[in-house]
Amino acid sequence: MTSTLSRPPYIPDVAAVIDTLSGQITMTLLPEGIEAGRAHTATFREDLSGFAITRRDLVIPGFGGTEIELSIFVPDGTASDAPCIFHLHGGGMVMGDRFTGISAVLPWAIDHGAILTTVEYRLAPEHPDPTPVEDCYAALVWISDHAGELGIDGTRILVTGNSAGGGLAAGISLMARDRRGPAILGQLLVYPMLDDRDSTTSTLQFDGVGLWDRESNVTAWNALLGDRRGTHEVSIYAAPARATYLSGLPPTYIDVASAEVFRDENVAFASQIWADGGVAELHVWPGGTHGFELLAPRSRIAEQAARTRNSWLRDMFDGDSTARSEKAG
Repeated sequence: MTSTLSRPPYIPDVAAVIDTLSGQITMTLLPEGIEAGRAHTATFREDLSGFAITRRDLVIPGFGGTEIELSIFVPDGTASDAPCIFHLHGGGMVMGDRFTGISAVLPWAIDHGAILTTVEYRLAPEHPDPTPVEDCYAALVWISDHAGELGIDGTRILVTGNSAGGGLAAGISLMARDRRGPAILGQLLVYPMLDDRDSTTSTLQFDGVGLWDRESNVTAWNALLGDRRGTHEVSIYAAPARATYLSGLPPTYIDVASAEVFRDENVAFASQIWADGGVAELHVWPGGTHGFELLAPRSRIAEQAARTRNSWLRDMFDGDSTARSEKAG
């Protein structure tokens, strides 16, 4: 069903890409399309040959002791005791792998002299909740415990992710708070997937419209949660929008577009952090869609978003920002 609600417009660069994609791929993800979606995303293996980095692949214990893969990217010339960027990939928790979108994150590590880590968390529906978020948390704990031998400053671990990866990053930040786990320097959430209830105005506006529409979101949440989706049995770690108390989180940066499903849940999440006395920086980019900076990287809003995000990272790693000094307790 295509929504008849009024919607914010796309900027021309984004509208052109969506028009092109709508003629090439099925825009809505349905349960029967998950395998095809996985095969499609797997074809986009990114060329990292142009990056001055060294990569290591390790096997570490995940949730329940099951082995999972962790990749570590070290930019050439990185000093010992470097900050760490722990990246979690997108794909609705049903698609993608630890290298999905990594070429967009590697420049952050190179620019800031940071070590980039990324984990192969297991995917739904084969591995439903809590496996994906618990795999990510297990990797965070492992990185923190082995920071010294990895050349990482354990006091400067920043978690980040886009879409589902952003939701997972928020989930492990809540876990670290509640379990008294690793200290997280900050969380950079790029249009994070936070709310399984799919009832916000922006969710309803983009039902059958655009990239990653409401039906796609329902498909992904159903794969993760099954019959629990939308009930009171969903944990705050699986769906961080369920959290009613967000004090004690690290400084938070959120990017989202005005014309996408996740807009309202992202705004609400930042608002709840502020209400609970925490630190959050929220950017709602006008005319963008889900993944706008990947779809139209030369657009004005994509370039502005990249500069703004990079500035926040610099402040976090340099220790000069008000956001870092005012961590909520």
